[in-house]
Amino acid sequence: MIHVTFPDGASRAFEPGLSGLEIAKSISPSLAKRTVAMVRDGALADLADRIDADTSLEFIGRDDPRALELIRHDAAHVLAEAVQSLWPDTQVTIGPVIENGFYYDFARAEPFHPEDLERIEAKMREIIARNEAITCETWSREKAKEFFAAKGET
Repeated sequence: MIHVTFPDGASRAFEPGLSGLEIAKSISPSLAKRTVAMVRDGALADLADRIDADTSLEFIGRDDPRALELIRHDAAHVLAEAVQSLWPDTQVTIGPVIENGFYYDFARAEPFHPEDLERIEAKMREIIARNEAITCETWSREKAKEFFAAKGET
C-alpha cells in the first residue's frame, strides 16, 4: 500500500499504480468530475499519472484560479485539432495561453476568413462533445521528431 497525504493533513492508503483520477473517484465521484489536474509533491501533474509511492496530492478543481490556465491550454489543443480536421494541410506552429485567453498560429496556403470561425467553433464543440480524455504524454525528442515528420510538420 502507498500513503497519500492531502492538503488538510489527512492521509489515506491506496493500492500502488492508481491514477490521480482513480484516487479522486475513490474519494468522491463528484470530486473526480470537477477536478482538472493535481499537484503531486508540489508539482503540477496530469490526472492520468500513476502513483506508485507515498506522495502528497492536491486536486485542482474547475473553480480553482489555477484551473483557468489549464483549461485554456486544453482549449488551444482542441482548436488545433479542429483546424487540422477541417483543413488537413494546415500546420500548427505556436499556440500559448496568454493573460486573457489563448491562440494558435497556423501555417497554411490561404488565410482564414471570418466565416471560417463558425466552422472552427462548430468543430470544436463536436470534439468537446466526444468527451475524450485529454492527457499529457512525455516523449523523447526523437519520438516527437518522428511523429511530426510523419504528419509533414517539420
